[in-house]
Amino acid sequence: MSNTEPATAAAPEPAPAQSGSLLQILGVSFGIAGAVGGTIGAGILRTPGLVAEQLGSAPLILAAWVVGALYALLGALAVAELSTAMPKAGGWTVYARRALGDQAGFSVGWIDWVGHCAGLAWVAVTIGDYTIGLLPALPVGSKVVALLVLLAFALIQQLGLEAGSLSQKILSLGKAIAFLGLITACFLHPPVRELAGLSEPLLEAAGPADPLAAGGISLGIGAVFAMQAVITTYDGWHSPIYFAEEFAEPSKDLPRSLVGGVLSVAGLYLLVNLALLRLLPVSRIAGSVLPLADAAEVIFGSWSSQLIVVLALISSFGLVNAVVMGAPRILYGLSRDGLFLPQFAAVSAGGTPVLALVLTASTAGLLVAFGDFTILLGIASFLYVLLYLSGITSLLLLRWREPGLERPFRDPGYPISALIVWLGSLAFLIAAIGNDTANSAAAFGLILLSLPLHQLTRRLAPSPPA
Repeated sequence: MSNTEPATAAAPEPAPAQSGSLLQILGVSFGIAGAVGGTIGAGILRTPGLVAEQLGSAPLILAAWVVGALYALLGALAVAELSTAMPKAGGWTVYARRALGDQAGFSVGWIDWVGHCAGLAWVAVTIGDYTIGLLPALPVGSKVVALLVLLAFALIQQLGLEAGSLSQKILSLGKAIAFLGLITACFLHPPVRELAGLSEPLLEAAGPADPLAAGGISLGIGAVFAMQAVITTYDGWHSPIYFAEEFAEPSKDLPRSLVGGVLSVAGLYLLVNLALLRLLPVSRIAGSVLPLADAAEVIFGSWSSQLIVVLALISSFGLVNAVVMGAPRILYGLSRDGLFLPQFAAVSAGGTPVLALVLTASTAGLLVAFGDFTILLGIASFLYVLLYLSGITSLLLLRWREPGLERPFRDPGYPISALIVWLGSLAFLIAAIGNDTANSAAAFGLILLSLPLHQLTRRLAPSPPA
């Protein structure tokens, strides 16, 4: 097959070099836990402040989070159709290869895996920084802690899929309980109408800083920046697709996992913002780097900083586990389809892609030791939305080109819902190019790098099925 032809439905897959195979034991509980774990991280601790700063009023703030949830939900419905039609491990690369050919499949898998490694390294370093802040007497530095965290979660995944699934359920449940505890405390505490010398009626705009007072243009610009922050905070809702091959009943479990995950995350995010808006003046939220830390200080006083650090750690642990589980499945999918070295399709008896796990953890470890996270995160956020765009493009092409493809689940809003997500993703990318040209150029550089890498792997790996 040429690298420009889409894979056909009847083509046999190359036999991976493996000692075991992926296990079909996952259910909806893991799928929702994976979506929650892969989405909710330390970002929700600070994003409410960024959104409030741009929008300035409670109704607009809540509207932004609702719109972000709807965007993620529409994306989840579209991806549910793709994942049930092609229930194979690997995520976005599976759909891009089917719709656009081998080169596109490799490029999408490459940028997806690189983005996962960059995000994993950043979260690990964040955990290291939080840990040292909480336990300053530790005899090691934050990067050593970060490397130990990566090693620990890699060892958990090495135990097999059952251990990885159980750990994700426990960590996601702990994360939800921790956030709900703080949210409840915010609702039970009397509202604070005066803070830091500011007096303001609760749930009203932040005085002269209100974008409405500055005109429609200022509000529009603020809305763009706010939605960028919101969409980035919702990123991760698609985590179940990397395990599509491992669900016991993918035709039922995947749609429920994707939609249930989005609704769970959206509910928690809305509760966080409602709790903050009830407790604190909008101006204080807008002026804060960590609004939840301010809320904790009001409620718990001197214990607040430790509580927020613990909350951030709990959130970050679940995110690390989800990424350490998911990223190796990308390499597995590429290798199984003959687009990468066949050794990385090797699977342990417990259902873990072993060498893919080792390469993922090692790459993230190198990024921890030597990476520039300002650059890495700017690149990763661009790549994540580009993946959404590739997925929706694949859906549109496959609906047109392969109308007879078996689709156990069909996007009920198609084509309107798919076009909304496609246009939203495109607008996000255009805004990113305009506002962050350097990192966007670096992201394009990574995409271009996939071209010679694909040619190299074609020489080293078996040819894709004809």
